[in-house]
Amino acid sequence: MPPQPPLWAVTDDGYLVAVKPSARRVSARAGRWVNRDGTTRLFDSKPLAREWARACSTAAATVWVQDAPQTDAVDGYLVGRRWRGARGDRPGRQTTVTDSDD
Repeated sequence: MPPQPPLWAVTDDGYLVAVKPSARRVSARAGRWVNRDGTTRLFDSKPLAREWARACSTAAATVWVQDAPQTDAVDGYLVGRRWRGARGDRPGRQTTVTDSDD
């Protein structure tokens, strides 16, 4: 039996992403896309979709592509999360005493 391609393998249709409300709330760029072109976007590949997600991210919010279940009409979802904390620092970032504002 030949090896199976990865689930995200490029097909003739590309990689279809649905922009979820969480991504629209935290990313002006994703919100502008939805207002102008609708809630889905077709990419040539999953890596290109991930590249766009990185471009939609900011220091205070992260946007990423999450795979959709195979039964869904899209290949993935663009989702987002806003980071709470001083100066938009992401959880887990270590600072030294000299980096503190105290």
